[in-house]
Amino acid sequence: MNVECSLDRAREAVDRCLTLAKLSEEDNRTTRTFLSPPMREAQRLIRGWMEGAGLTVTIDAVGNVRGVVPGSRSGAAPLLIGSHIDTVPGAGPFDGVLGVMLAIGLVEALDGETPEFGIEVVAFSEEEGVRFHIPFLGSRALIGTLDRDTLQVQDDRGITMAQAIRDFGLNPDRLDEAQVRSSVLGYVEFHIEQGPILDNLRMPVGVVEGIVGQTRLEAVFRGTTNHAGTTPMHLRRDAMPAASEWILEVERQASAVPGIVATVGSITAVPGAVNVIPGEVRATLDVRHADDLRRATAVHRLIAHARAIAERRKLEFDWNTRLDQHAIRCDPALTDALARSVELSGLPVHRMVSGAGHDAMVMASRMPVAMLFIRSPEGISHHSAESVRIEDVAAALRSGSHFLKQISGTLQLSDSLTARHDDAVRHVREDSGIDNAGQ
Repeated sequence: MNVECSLDRAREAVDRCLTLAKLSEEDNRTTRTFLSPPMREAQRLIRGWMEGAGLTVTIDAVGNVRGVVPGSRSGAAPLLIGSHIDTVPGAGPFDGVLGVMLAIGLVEALDGETPEFGIEVVAFSEEEGVRFHIPFLGSRALIGTLDRDTLQVQDDRGITMAQAIRDFGLNPDRLDEAQVRSSVLGYVEFHIEQGPILDNLRMPVGVVEGIVGQTRLEAVFRGTTNHAGTTPMHLRRDAMPAASEWILEVERQASAVPGIVATVGSITAVPGAVNVIPGEVRATLDVRHADDLRRATAVHRLIAHARAIAERRKLEFDWNTRLDQHAIRCDPALTDALARSVELSGLPVHRMVSGAGHDAMVMASRMPVAMLFIRSPEGISHHSAESVRIEDVAAALRSGSHFLKQISGTLQLSDSLTARHDDAVRHVREDSGIDNAGQ
């Protein structure tokens, strides 16, 4: 793919992202959650773009849009390329979505030429965890870890996941059919960096070598609801000061441990009235680190501190884990091929670790994965000001095109890649001291 062609396709990919950004549950900002009404229109547009590129398209039981182009070599394992199309509230237009548009663009750039291996483009219906407070629903369905118990989780309106699937016109009883059952060459994801590193280095793309592990949980402080005007201070069992004290401790402890990031992103007081002492406060916690053992240790310390605060203030404390995802290393062979593809595009190679979670970290439990980051100007993401540069998107397309050619020429043996992948997973678990099988 030459520079001029890649620029044209980059503009088209960006235009498609901007079109999808208009499909929202809210006026004046982009919010598109799992199986919401705007998701249906997004599926329709993406299906049309996929079919226009020559892909055969289906929608699975959780709403993933999947387009397939077969390979010319009989028995060759396919390569999966994709990302997600749901958003956080008030999102920018490129998080997740750009990766899907680039995948479609790479198939379009084949210009009808059939690759030796098949390609499956996947637009995951859910990654952010907004509606049901559980992320990676789309990719978990593909690898077979979205179980029946999870389908009974309720959203904030009391609708179960299974019912939401039915209401959308899909069948949760066919969930097993969403799984990838044959051997695959691997999974590749193109994604904006969502951070400032590439922008500070003035580099258009970066090759991801690994993704940090993350824990998400909900902490609950329970005291006694009472009148704000008639209850003396020394007789109160107020849940809000306890939660506030703990939130400051989260910041203090995370700041003291190199590599750890911890965030309390949401807090809810019950009953939430100005003249009522909160009898219950719920707070979310997000903890991330590249080392699973250090992450687990930090989480245990924060929970112990919350218990101590509650006990001292004569409150009850409880917590539940929403996600415990181990750190992953991207497949060395696919990553080296991606780095070489960046070089062939005439660009410098920067290898990096992702601090954000991605579908690739879920897919890595089943297959080799690789990721390419595209620069985020000023490091802005999860915000309407999120942007990309056309020339950076074009660089990613050229790198992706070289990558597909390299795969066809040198990495046809999926069994060899799978063996390398299994070794990488084993080393991650040995290094961390944690057996994450089944998470």
